[in-house]
Amino acid sequence: MPGAEEGSIDVNVANGVLEVQGAVSLKEYENLTAVYTEYNVGNWMRRFTLSSDIDTEKIQARMENGVLVVELPKAERAKPRKLTVKPA
Repeated sequence: MPGAEEGSIDVNVANGVLEVQGAVSLKEYENLTAVYTEYNVGNWMRRFTLSSDIDTEKIQARMENGVLVVELPKAERAKPRKLTVKPA
């Protein structure tokens, strides 16, 4: 999450879509001139369509050393399970 502070990140889930938004303060970039850039500095947003195998009620997000970690646990119905074989 380059340039985004922990309090400026929003993670939302609605209708099977995970949305991540971040705000970047432009103050420290005001008097700088880029020599080369791959992307512009500023606010951003990304959306991801979630599989129905994801349990959206249990999604968690946290920041670890400037890295956003989003946990997308599988729904119980999507997890593999062992069946008991019954005698005939």
